Amino acid sequence: MARRRLAPPVRFTFDGLYSSALPDETLLQALSRRRVPTLTRSIKYHRPRGPLCGTGQCAGCLVRVNGTPNVRACQTYPKEGDHVRTENAWPSVRLDLFAVFDRLFPRHLDTLHGFRRPLFLRPTYHAVVRRLAGTGRLPDDPPSAPPPSPERRECTYLVVGGGKAGARAARALASSEGAPKVLLLERRRVTSLGKAPIPPNLRVERGTSLVFLPPPRPSGAGDGKVPFVAVASRETGGAFDLRASRVLLATGAYDSFLVFAGNDRPGVLTGDAALALRSPGGAPPFRRALLFGSGDRARELLRVLRGRVAAIAAPGEIPADLRTSAKQEGAEVLQGQLLLASRGASRVRRALLRDRKTGERTTLHVDAIVLAHRRVPNVPLYFQAGASMHWRGGTGAYYPDLDASGATSVPGLFAAGEGAGFLEERASEASVDAAVAGMLADRRPSGPDPNLSGRVPAEGRNELLGYYLELLRQPWLGKQIVCPCEDVVLDELDEAVHDGFTGTEVIKRYTGAGTGICQGRYCLPDVLLLLSLFEGRPPSEVGFITQRPPVWPVPLSDLAALPDGALGPGGGTAEAASQGPVAPKGEGSA
Repeated sequence: MARRRLAPPVRFTFDGLYSSALPDETLLQALSRRRVPTLTRSIKYHRPRGPLCGTGQCAGCLVRVNGTPNVRACQTYPKEGDHVRTENAWPSVRLDLFAVFDRLFPRHLDTLHGFRRPLFLRPTYHAVVRRLAGTGRLPDDPPSAPPPSPERRECTYLVVGGGKAGARAARALASSEGAPKVLLLERRRVTSLGKAPIPPNLRVERGTSLVFLPPPRPSGAGDGKVPFVAVASRETGGAFDLRASRVLLATGAYDSFLVFAGNDRPGVLTGDAALALRSPGGAPPFRRALLFGSGDRARELLRVLRGRVAAIAAPGEIPADLRTSAKQEGAEVLQGQLLLASRGASRVRRALLRDRKTGERTTLHVDAIVLAHRRVPNVPLYFQAGASMHWRGGTGAYYPDLDASGATSVPGLFAAGEGAGFLEERASEASVDAAVAGMLADRRPSGPDPNLSGRVPAEGRNELLGYYLELLRQPWLGKQIVCPCEDVVLDELDEAVHDGFTGTEVIKRYTGAGTGICQGRYCLPDVLLLLSLFEGRPPSEVGFITQRPPVWPVPLSDLAALPDGALGPGGGTAEAASQGPVAPKGEGSA
């Protein structure tokens, strides 16, 4: 029997040193074979940063590839001869002299009031601030050719998201009577369509970096195909705009951030990143990890990261089956814990926990902290489309209002899967089947249905509210980052509320929280809970920041390729700039 010939490794340089990547290995996987790498420095304090999410949403793996800045290493497959360099550090990412600001301002650096005295030093101050601000430098060789003209497309059904729910919906719609034209959009290179042949009437666009949905037109306006969608594709190198009769959002959910001292050190990972950073052989870039969480996500990670979890801890009780599995893997089990801090000069070396009942502190020698305590939905597109949203206390997040067929309040817009609140696999599949039936039957929203089977609970107090209340009473142990993209710390949030600035939209403008590259995905879920405690009102009343297109960072050249008048002042259509999203409803409403 002939042996299968393996493709040769791809050779590239990283900060001047030769390296290599295996076939189908991302740049981040290639750089993470031994340990979680330090790829950049934070923009304010120049603290060492490594990958956090592994899904192309955070700012922890931005590198410079062949002179192009801010390339996401977790979404990039290196090519032969690529030159990769770290950024936002001087003279190097290992020894960054600008990190002195982290030591000079142990609590936080006040950037809100500027430098006032003495006046003759103000120009120097401004020059330093400009040098520190932002990530990366301009491209070495900006493109000289004009962007390609956008391609205009139309389809019967559009599915946004190529995960399990989106792939299931796309195949079902493409197999329906009449063989309608179906388009599936996915940010990543891979989808969950499997190895079965793709129906000829199903087109898949991978590597899409921009998708947005303006609010609906007035009744009777337009051509009956809503909403309008614009897409910039990294694979085709251009943009296209389209109209679809029905749109299904299957944007999925993600593992959220957690506030504790040193929570931005390389080695602090979400569950998504722990899975994404594994090499093709399945080994993660750590040997002794603390797994923080106690639900289904923790079960999955304990199973997949077999032999690499040294301890499992959770804010509350850990189910008996999970305790048994952890002990079988030789992992220490710690229930009812506060995660106080991570320790280590440049990466995670130790984790400090505190028992919520006895107050006893425990120090664990670990090289990674994997966060699996809370999974929240990707909701920016719902807000941008103008869909009616509500706060669900079960997970402490906003979800779209749905009727029994999965229809939102926007005509022609449906939702399914984890992003719509169906976290369990069976419930997610059932929501997809209901949404597909609704799209094919041309159903209209008939009002919200609070009893959709398998959806996250609408009522109840999120357990992290009590968790954070206890955490706020603990002695200060170091900078507690609430917005990793913009280096906003917990002290700044507290001071802003004390000075009379309340609500997420005001806090965003005052501190910068939510204005970074991830566009609030890794700070807003926790900022909402913390502001609720600081302001003494429910998270639903704290609000949500305005979600403006694009929902993913996109080169300006791609936006320039869209037709004249397509983009308004906010980056969307003129209609999108003049209309805001529907205000969220109160806590526990459906």
